[in-house]
Amino acid sequence: MTKMKPLLKSMLGAVALTSSFAWAGGHYAPGAEGVAAASAPPPGTYYLGYLVNYKANSLQGAPGNNSVKVTVLANRFAWISNTKVLGADYGAEVIVPVYGEIKASLTSVTGNPSNRDRGVGDVYVGPLILSWHGSNWDAVGAAGVWVDSGHYDGTNDASVGKGFKSNMYTFGGVYHFDDKKTWSLSVLNRYETNGSISSGPRSGYKAGDGFTTEWGVGKNFGGYTLGVVGYQQKQLSDDSGPTSTTNRASKTGIGMEYSTPLQSLGVMMKAAYYTESSTNDLKGNTLRFTFIKPL
Repeated sequence: MTKMKPLLKSMLGAVALTSSFAWAGGHYAPGAEGVAAASAPPPGTYYLGYLVNYKANSLQGAPGNNSVKVTVLANRFAWISNTKVLGADYGAEVIVPVYGEIKASLTSVTGNPSNRDRGVGDVYVGPLILSWHGSNWDAVGAAGVWVDSGHYDGTNDASVGKGFKSNMYTFGGVYHFDDKKTWSLSVLNRYETNGSISSGPRSGYKAGDGFTTEWGVGKNFGGYTLGVVGYQQKQLSDDSGPTSTTNRASKTGIGMEYSTPLQSLGVMMKAAYYTESSTNDLKGNTLRFTFIKPL
């Protein structure tokens, strides 16, 4: 496959996943990206499928028994054009998350028993991707909106929708330490601002702004890449409105990632596992499989 070799080293960094429980406030779920995350591929149209399983058995800073399980396939369609903007390749993207199941029991927070939901979550529309490429570096910037499109029920802790819109701004870069680009360091940042819930018992609630950094150090061995990956997500401002507190959430994760091209299918496959620590947030583990296919 002519595009598989470039894809081995460039993984479309401006990616987002939506998860109702990945962070106490915003849409973006950390751990979606790792090694070479801030590199974008050559011009073309791509499908990226993110199959994620997240399990948390505690809510740090809260008493009682609290657990969450999320299984989601986030379907991303990205287009990189030959058009130059500020010296960068211009692109756009859409992400449609489909939840196989969200199961939540957050008795210490809402007093609700175990709840479940499934279906299509809030959709991300990104009209702006900019990607730059140097001899031993790559950089990316992006902007978009999480649309309030998924089902939301203020009495159901497991709703696939968040009940509000969010703006997300992405920027980052990758540095290759050798001429053959076998060693890389990637840092990808996202800043998220959230709107207010407009209906239900939490109408008027507004989550604070959030900042996420995902990083990865990888080594390419020709037919596959191995790396150490991690993230930090932090709430930067207080929540406001009904049920809000001044307890700001944060979490840190670390894990391993493996990627290899599946030549017979024309697909790049990535697999990663993260474990995390947190403050005033869920503490759990993430298993992720990513499938990237040029269209």
